Amino acid sequence: MLRFTGAAASDRGRVRDHNEDSGYAGPGLLVVADGVGGAAAGEVASATAVYVLSALALQGAYADPLAALRSGVRLAQEQVALGVRLDDRRAGMATTLTAVLGDGRRFALAHLGDSRAYVHREGELVRVTRDHTFVQDLLDDGRLSEAEAGTHPWRHVVTRSLGGDPGETGDLTWLDLRRGDRVLVCSDGLTDMVADGEIARLLREHRSDDAAVTALVGAANAAGGRDNVTCVLATVVPGVPQSNEGVLVGAGRDPRLVVDAAAVHVRRSA
Repeated sequence: MLRFTGAAASDRGRVRDHNEDSGYAGPGLLVVADGVGGAAAGEVASATAVYVLSALALQGAYADPLAALRSGVRLAQEQVALGVRLDDRRAGMATTLTAVLGDGRRFALAHLGDSRAYVHREGELVRVTRDHTFVQDLLDDGRLSEAEAGTHPWRHVVTRSLGGDPGETGDLTWLDLRRGDRVLVCSDGLTDMVADGEIARLLREHRSDDAAVTALVGAANAAGGRDNVTCVLATVVPGVPQSNEGVLVGAGRDPRLVVDAAAVHVRRSA
């Protein structure tokens, strides 16, 4: 049996006046959601998405991690749509979502938007998500270089997100994880400011996950902190968790932002 042990940190950065990011780190689940929409309540979307997935994990609803993520993303989409219906001032709110869920043997990945997931194994950092952005599409088509992508005026235009469409469940795939791997899930507040090579160096230098997330957030802020930054970092270790409880960070810490906390219903066998 394998589980996560790790840490999470979220900061509003040096420019933004509030934090629209949400994150969660638990023994079976890692999640980051970066709300978009500004005045259209991106923090409501991100907090709601993280709440839905973490509540399902807390109640043990992950016998099949891939199916559980699919159901969780669909429910989160429905909740974001409900949030807009309840308050039309939220029209346009959405969030990215990147989540890794495990059942002790297998690990699944769900991804929407431009937050990212990485696996750090034996000193090497590998990105395991593809950005859902207009600029990434241009890169894939060979119409833009990596250097040009970093300064493109549309680099933050997200092409897929959690914005209320139940038919959009994102990229869902199995993730190969082994004992000793470190999994980093983060918002673009980190990756826009800190290059992958520097992220890898900080992970090599800081073997404690707590120290590493502090260093990563600090590096993003030292580079200008132009956006909210959220980092969830966990190490894959053997053992059965004594509890499914985890830690919430960012906007996800405020239950008042969740559209409907009673929305999560888990079927239990008799």
